[in-house]
Parts: sequence; C-alpha cells; structure tokens
Amino acid sequence: MSIQKNTSTTSSSTLLDLIVIGGGINGAGIAADAAGRGLSVGLYEANDFASATSSASSKLIHGGLRYLEHYEFRLVSEALAEREVILRKAPHVALPMRFRLPHRPFLRPAWMIRCGLFLYDNLGKRTTLPGSKTVNLAKSGLLKPEMKTGFEYSDCWVDDARLVLLNVMAARENHAEVRNYCRVEKAHRENGVWHVTIHDVTTDQRFERKAKALVNAAGPWVKQFFDEGLEQTSPRNIRLIKGSHIVVPRIHNEPQAYILQNKDNRIVFMIPYLDKFSIIGTTDVEYKGDPREVAISDDEVDYLIDIVNQHFVHQLTREDVVWTYSGVRPLCDDESDSPQAITRDYTLELDAEYDQAPLLSVFGGKLTTYRKLGEAAMKKLEPYLPQMGGNWTANQTLPGGNFSCTREQLAKQIHAKYSWAPQALILRYVTQFGTQTWDLMEGASSEADLGQAFSEQAGGVYQREIDYLMNNEMALTDEDILWRRTKLGLYMNDEEKQALADYLKEKLQQKVVNLSQVS
Repeated sequence: MSIQKNTSTTSSSTLLDLIVIGGGINGAGIAADAAGRGLSVGLYEANDFASATSSASSKLIHGGLRYLEHYEFRLVSEALAEREVILRKAPHVALPMRFRLPHRPFLRPAWMIRCGLFLYDNLGKRTTLPGSKTVNLAKSGLLKPEMKTGFEYSDCWVDDARLVLLNVMAARENHAEVRNYCRVEKAHRENGVWHVTIHDVTTDQRFERKAKALVNAAGPWVKQFFDEGLEQTSPRNIRLIKGSHIVVPRIHNEPQAYILQNKDNRIVFMIPYLDKFSIIGTTDVEYKGDPREVAISDDEVDYLIDIVNQHFVHQLTREDVVWTYSGVRPLCDDESDSPQAITRDYTLELDAEYDQAPLLSVFGGKLTTYRKLGEAAMKKLEPYLPQMGGNWTANQTLPGGNFSCTREQLAKQIHAKYSWAPQALILRYVTQFGTQTWDLMEGASSEADLGQAFSEQAGGVYQREIDYLMNNEMALTDEDILWRRTKLGLYMNDEEKQALADYLKEKLQQKVVNLSQVS
C-alpha cells in the first residue's frame, strides 16, 4: 500500500491499455495525451516527477535559433509552432519573452543572423509573438562599448518542472494511475500482455500491473531499462550530454533575456528569473557517469562566467553564484563529432513484431515539443489501441490554465477576495497554481488560516501551501517542494528549510501510522 493518495481504482488484476515508464516531460505528456483519449493508463516514476533532465533545462519554450545552423528545419518549425500552443495551455507557468542577441561580427556576420531570424519569424505559425528587429544596445549601458547594435526576437519562458507536473495532474484528472517514487524493475510479455513489476520505494513494497502496451520514456535511463528491465538490446544508442547552469543575483532590471555568442561557436542564455535572479547557461559536455550524480564542474562555472564577462560591464565572480544545477540530455546518437551538433529531435522506436504486445521507446526530444511527441506516440500505438480518441491536447488548457487575462490580473481578482493576504503571496500562488489558487485559498479568512509560517520570504511560506502540495501534487520530500513544485529553495535559509523538512517528516510518519491501522 502506498503512502500517496491514489485516486485510481487500478489494481494488479486490472488490464490497463498503456503503462508509461518515466515521469519526465515525455512520459508525463504521453500519459496525459493517452488518458485524455479515453485509454486506461498507468504512469510510474522511479524518483519524483521531473526530478532529472526535465527540471534541469534552461526553462525555455523556444524554436532553437542555433539549430538552424545544423539544418534542423523540421524540428525548429515544429518547436516554433508549439510556443503559442503552450502559452495558451499553461499561461500561469509560461510567458512570452524577448531575447537580445548582441552583434559580434567576427563570430557571425549580420547577414547570416538576419537570414536566421527571417526563417525564425516565418517557419512557425506565429500569431501573437512579435517578430524580430534590429536594436540599439548602446543606450542601455549594460554591454561593453564595442557592442553597439544587436537583434531582438521572441521566444518563451516556462517553469519546466511545473509543466511536467501539470501534465501528470492532467493524466490523473482523466483517471490515470500516476505514482512517483515507484520504480519499474522488470517487464515481460506473456500471452500478448505486458506484465510489469514495480517497486514502491516509500514502503519498500512491490506490486504488479498488466497492460496491452508499454512505453519506455525513462529519459537518461531508456537504454539501461532495455538492459536491466527488459533484458533486450536497445534499438538505439544514446549519448548523455551534460548541461549546466548557474544562477546569480539579477544582472539587469530589463525584461529581456540575452543570447550570448562565444568564440567556440556556442551560445549561452542569460535569462531573467523570479524577479531577483538571472539564469546563465547552458554548457554541452559529454557525460559518462550516473545521471543522478550529475553536477556542475569548476570549469563549467568559469566558462559561463567568462562568457557573461565578455559581454557585460557588470563583471561576475564565483562568489556571485547562489545556485547551480545540472542535467543530462539523453540524445539519440547520430555520430556527430561535437555535443552541440547532436540532434535534439526525437525518435520513436516501435517493437511489435509477430503480434507481440507493443513496446514504444522514446529517444531524445525537447521540452518544447513534448506535446507533438505525445501525439506522434499515440499515432504509433493507434493500430494496437484502436478505441483511442483523436488528437485533443492542442486546444485544452492544463490544470490551472483556464484563464484569458494576465497572471497579474488574475492575482488581482483573487486578492480582492483575500485582501488580508500579501499581494506578493497571491501572485506567487498564481504563477504556480493559476486558477487552482482559488482551491488552495478556499475557506481561509485570515493569515491564521494559512497555518504555520515557515518563512517570510516570497510573500510567505505557510503550512496550507505545503499541505496542498502534499495532498494534491504528490510531494513527499523537502526537495520535491523546494526545487520542483516551487523554487522556494532560492529564498529560504537553512534554518527555515530544516523546519520544513521536520514538518514533512512528521506528516509522513503520521501517514504511515494511519496506513498501518487501516491494514
């Protein structure tokens, strides 16, 4: 029995239509798409949802301007079109952003950049995002004097971990069984059905599930699951490419992000983050270790700082770094010579010969194109699950995204009812929960109703929010809350974090006691 609240009626005797292994963006997106088509779905993640690659991105929904240099026109076109789809689906966790590219003529001539931006403006179905233009960068005084002109274009920012979680919640709303901290250990075919053994690491218990089809969306572990869980040879090799970021106090107060060119032909983003910070990244480094142990190196920190210092009057040092994070991109091995040249496109491999139960494996992919990947996965599986409905995800909002005003306007509406609450708190809730902030605040009539205060930062961190994250968003640990459901880890001090960890430990112990009494 799991310590998580399970709203599904799935049991070991149930024959599911589909089991999805892996709770990153691809697995969550496939599960949400399948469940919304009327299929019975199980989604199982060995750690927390979005605990690996999907929460370690540059937090962008973008076409990938640099991919044009590698002639990835299909990928760029699909990604560009998806920007506005995701803005409609999840306006609480995604927002438009303008990007400035300082011109350094000895790296890329102006005509090349203009050609690239022309394609960028016209390859996708851009309807609301403004097009590119030339800008005077000397006026701001931010950049070094030699960088007088540049280019500005549109892309989008996103809370990557919450985008994953919203898809998990969408799957659950359509009756999928979704479980984090449940590791799929083995899977085998028997009588045309997949039999899957799953280890609930929170209780150290194992349980079985059966399904007509299986999706391996284990991300960095996709090949490892072939070796250990399926005892089969993977149809594709993957290359693990480490991408690292540093977070520093906000370098400038303008709303634009910057895309910085380096002498090694790479580009690095500097992105405004959570009002107080700037994200700088990413790197591209071949990685051979355990994806769970990935961490930034001193060389990567120096590399990112150096690129910023080449461009900006404000000079960074290592002491400015307040947080770092790293992830590995599980890219399909196309035998490219350099990490940055490897395709970011996805490949879906279907194994269903001799009328066997189908196995669909996901290799590669980008955060931006997760929804299209989900549709492509459903198309591959449709012959084996003919009862599934049609495409539906493009026009359906994700949980909390059903509003047409701005986030600030929604926060104002909610604050009008809860005027005793700090405005900063309500705005933070809206950027996490969207319209589900109404559910979180329901019944509260004063600050006392928010419960224990763990911190005064970020508008306040209260027990009501923590309980909501545990009861409704399947958070179990302090890391789940501080770094994935929220980014409160950037604001709270060590003493406050410890108080939160102690509270969570007490709550989980009580859950275990209650379960033992029931059983």
